[in-house]
Amino acid sequence: MTFRALNQKYLEPASQYLMILGIVALCQPWNLFLHRYGMTMTLVGLIAFMVTTKIPRDAQPDEGSHS
Repeated sequence: MTFRALNQKYLEPASQYLMILGIVALCQPWNLFLHRYGMTMTLVGLIAFMVTTKIPRDAQPDEGSHS
């Protein structure tokens, strides 16, 4: 598995889920640790998403051309 495939399959979704988890952690009132680090999780997820989306995806052959 190439780094580009690894990035597309695991790193991009992980950064998105980290942003979502950070937002949920900010909005919940029960756990002070999650509330305290919710903004940090959101920012780390945002920066990771910005970096991982700059890595180009693997070139895939066209579906219509069967040479």
